Amino acid sequence: MPIQFSELSTEDLAELKRRRNATGKEMAELFWLGGDHQWRKYTGGQEPRKMSPHMAFLGAARMALTQEEFERVLQMMETFGARVKSEPDGGSGQ
Repeated sequence: MPIQFSELSTEDLAELKRRRNATGKEMAELFWLGGDHQWRKYTGGQEPRKMSPHMAFLGAARMALTQEEFERVLQMMETFGARVKSEPDGGSGQ
């Protein structure tokens, strides 16, 4: 199913962070990034990274679903070989 995706601007991402009253580290965790330094690559610099529809979907799912619902998605992923494990220090896993 082809999709049309409107890329998020750095302002869109900054506004989301502000609305959530979140730190860069919290936003990185929400989008499964390696840390706040990775989040900043999407929100600043001369050529900020573009967020893919996949990343936007992940962040939206993490905000919209309960933890139990999100765990169901992770369990479904396991049925086709995709496994996600939490990292003990809040790294890039769930």
